[in-house]
Amino acid sequence: MRAFGGNLIIVLALAVVISGCSQQSQITPEEAREIAGEAYVYGFPMVMNYKTLYNYVLDETSPDYKGPFNQMSCDARLFTPEDKAVVTPNSDTPYCMFWMDLRVEPLVLTVPEMEPERFYHFQFIDLYTHNFEYVGTLATGNDAGKFLIAGPDWNGKQPEGITEVIRSETDFVFNVTRTQLFGPDDLEGVKAIQESYDLQPLSAFLGTEAPPAAAMPDFPKWVEGSQFDEHFFGYLDFMMTLLKEPGDGEQALWDRLARLGIGPEGTFDLAALPADIQDAMKAGRKDGFGEIEQFFEENAADPLGSAKIFGTRGFLSESARTNYGLEDLSILRSVAAHRGLYGNSAAEAIYPTYLVDADQQPLDASTNRYTLTFEEGRFPPVNAFWSLTMYDGKTQLFIENPLDRYLLNSPMMDQFHLEADGSLVLDIAKDSPGKDLEGNWLPAPDGPFYMVMRLYGPKPAALEGDWTPPAIQLAK
Repeated sequence: MRAFGGNLIIVLALAVVISGCSQQSQITPEEAREIAGEAYVYGFPMVMNYKTLYNYVLDETSPDYKGPFNQMSCDARLFTPEDKAVVTPNSDTPYCMFWMDLRVEPLVLTVPEMEPERFYHFQFIDLYTHNFEYVGTLATGNDAGKFLIAGPDWNGKQPEGITEVIRSETDFVFNVTRTQLFGPDDLEGVKAIQESYDLQPLSAFLGTEAPPAAAMPDFPKWVEGSQFDEHFFGYLDFMMTLLKEPGDGEQALWDRLARLGIGPEGTFDLAALPADIQDAMKAGRKDGFGEIEQFFEENAADPLGSAKIFGTRGFLSESARTNYGLEDLSILRSVAAHRGLYGNSAAEAIYPTYLVDADQQPLDASTNRYTLTFEEGRFPPVNAFWSLTMYDGKTQLFIENPLDRYLLNSPMMDQFHLEADGSLVLDIAKDSPGKDLEGNWLPAPDGPFYMVMRLYGPKPAALEGDWTPPAIQLAK
């Protein structure tokens, strides 16, 4: 019986392999290209997520290394041009960043009581890059609390002393914690708050024996640039092994991806495919990236665009249907990952973005100087605070400048010069307007740029379009 069982397993395994090979042999280059395009749009945010996971947790030589899974990593400093792992970064709020492995048991997050005027939050992001939950000022308040973070397979009851149970649909979760900095002299205060945050396994919280550790997956080495070439498909294949099964509405797509050998078995091998199928997949990847770029360009003028592309799976599904007439949410996730990985859900923050001037011309400070004017009484309507951040148009990162200034924000109101009519005119240029006028200056690169306005805790006027950001004007 034992020998028969072993032989049966071998036969079944061979049947699966042969079935997979048969599917691949039947696919045409045209079909392979179409499916590869779908795979790219679907998988781009997950592959970008893996890039972060690898650099933050697995590669101890990476300048972006944060520490092992389930260990909180906080840094009471502001991001600079040297930080290159995440495009369109934020320098308003010092970060804590860490990856959680929930396969064996949940984790317990402890947060202290916060001053009423200070904004903070913990943003929980699954492998898809859905913002599936928040803990913080706007979501749970500034009182102290203990929050249990559980994976999809945990079936326990809420323990005594736990404020709330938070569930993830994936076993691996990324967290971005933002703690508002009131000014450069507040760094020590933020550091003290960060040190009071705590993360521990549920067994440690309960004082019970820890369960056996799970074996680590065979994480592939990250090679930068793979998100933009044919190696992308191998990383997507690996990420699907971590997902294990399709999410809501994804079964049909997973079935199509299986025709290329991409799936939760983790057996994809591009080099083993026929040359014409390989070429078709490479072309499909380009098609997929072009689709992401086209969607972004077609919707770039929407001042509320960022409010529509970050959020939970349910929110994105509804946004895709109601805002864009789409039945699939993948393009929203991909555009969000490409232009602002780990952006916040609308209730926490929105990101009006400046890509063109008032005449719809691309922003370029190599030959132009610009102004941005907030009329009296028309400042961004927020429950927390707002900022305006400068990015290099080529790298999507901060730029070196003589002031080491990457943004202007509402906590800086005391340094701003207001016009006689009460308006605030910001100066946006590569060269200083003069020492006496630098309080209103946002340094720009010597070339193309874009700016992102962040509204933390946007009020209904901003979310519903009753308030819109002023246009950036060429300086006269």
